[in-house]
Amino acid sequence: MRNKLNRYMYLSIGAAISTILLKFYAYYITGSVGFFSDALESLVNLAGAVIALVMLVISAKPADGSHNFGHTKAEYFSSTIEGALIIIAAVSIIWSAITRLIHPKPLDNLNIGLLFSVAASLINLVVALILIKNGKKNNSIAVEADGKHLMTDVITSAGVIIAIVIVKFTNIYILDPIIAIIVAINIIYTGYQLINKSVSGLMDASISDEEIHKISSYLDSFKDQNISYHSLMTRQAGQRIFISLHLLVPNFWTIKEAHDFAEELEQNIEKMFNTPVTVSTHIEPNDDPMSFNDIKIDRKVKK
Repeated sequence: MRNKLNRYMYLSIGAAISTILLKFYAYYITGSVGFFSDALESLVNLAGAVIALVMLVISAKPADGSHNFGHTKAEYFSSTIEGALIIIAAVSIIWSAITRLIHPKPLDNLNIGLLFSVAASLINLVVALILIKNGKKNNSIAVEADGKHLMTDVITSAGVIIAIVIVKFTNIYILDPIIAIIVAINIIYTGYQLINKSVSGLMDASISDEEIHKISSYLDSFKDQNISYHSLMTRQAGQRIFISLHLLVPNFWTIKEAHDFAEELEQNIEKMFNTPVTVSTHIEPNDDPMSFNDIKIDRKVKK
């Protein structure tokens, strides 16, 4: 799976290089600060894609003595750095746009510039759809974040193109820096979203309510057999999901019977997901009061 995800990032890098050339040429021949803002975001796309690829390689490393739970959280650093780069690019765009806002100037070769910008946007659109779809499918925040960044680029490019078309027919040149500033504000919001999602992951956010309900419904199906559970806890670490729970079984079961049941239960929960899952169960007798001392993350200690 990792090799496949890496290929998506190589695709993103190729798209970024292509669009940088197209958009900077559009800026070069027109002098439009709107096209400049669009080109600068593509430059950030390239940096983000390279960082995402590096983090995917790191996250693919197996667990070791220093990282017993693996390296999958490395993906969160990718989208955090990408979000920060996006915000830095947006600030640069605003700075350039303010200068042009104070001193507006005519734009040249708009027809050719628009053609190159449209071509770049189509490349980004196709690649963004591929990345978002496969990032969600493989539960990779790095791939999905890069796809969403590209999709934002497509939307902002559309805004820039529309504004330049208006400038072309109205000669209201002040619209050029105004649209650049609007694009920059939208880019800042995208960067904030990426950073916020990454921080949530680094803080050990649980899986979705829908996924937790699926697990709970399965566990509840054993109530008729006098088998229950508590302390169901989950966390998402990049592609890998960690699930732990306490399994309360009949007191007369042997250790082997309880272990065999837990083993089958863990495998069935793992099969519910399309991504690597680690399920850990702690077996307890269901008629022992001490079994309920550790329902929450902190054990209840007798005083």
